[in-house]
Amino acid sequence: MNDYRLTVRLSADLRQRLKSAAKRRGTAESEVIREAVERQLATERPMLSAFDRMQESGLIGLVRQAPSDLSTNPNHFDGFGGK
Repeated sequence: MNDYRLTVRLSADLRQRLKSAAKRRGTAESEVIREAVERQLATERPMLSAFDRMQESGLIGLVRQAPSDLSTNPNHFDGFGGK
């Protein structure tokens, strides 16, 4: 596994809180940061398209017994745009 060094700027308050948390846990500040980043990224959902979100929610294919593609089937345009 490759480890990468990252430089981050923290406010004085946040730095003090980080130092205190590391001391309470008996671990390095970098370990506290790694755990916090892991937790944050675990809660984020990946960027999905609107289609993917609809499919994920079960809305794609919800309508039954309808023509498969109303937008391109010329049979469904009979009388459309007529006077």
